[in-house]
This record gives sequence, structure tokens and C-alpha cells, in this order.
Amino acid sequence: MESQKIKQDASGSIGKNIREIRLAKGMGQTELVRQVQLMGVTLTRETLVKIERGIQHIQLVQLRAIRDVLETTYDELLK
Repeated sequence: MESQKIKQDASGSIGKNIREIRLAKGMGQTELVRQVQLMGVTLTRETLVKIERGIQHIQLVQLRAIRDVLETTYDELLK
């Protein structure tokens, strides 16, 4: 089954929101990636950088894992 990807709009708001929430929690990119990987989800730091910049689509499984690691909601990530 092909993984579902969520397209970001031109402003890259999903990635921007991920970055803002991550920084507000004092978490670096490497730490976020590590915790997502520990959940069995494929994510590299390079991919996270592209997602945060809004130049790469995010997979649904990645969004779910990031939401869980950051202890936030889809509403906060997708606003």
C-alpha cells in the first residue's frame, strides 16, 4: 500500500507549525528525528528540514509520529 502524503500549501504552514512547536518545546531537529525513528517511523534530519521549509510533502505516518512526540494536536499542526 502506498503511503499517504499530505501536500503543504504554498506557505508551507504544516512545516512552519512543526518547527514552531518543536522550538517552543526546546527540542532540536536531531532529537525529534531520533524519537520518531524510535517509534518505527522512517524520517531523516534532511527530510525534516525539507518538511519544515515546506519543500517536501509529509507522509501521514510521519505527521502522526511528530504529533505524538511533540505532544500536540492535528489542529495545532494543520492550522
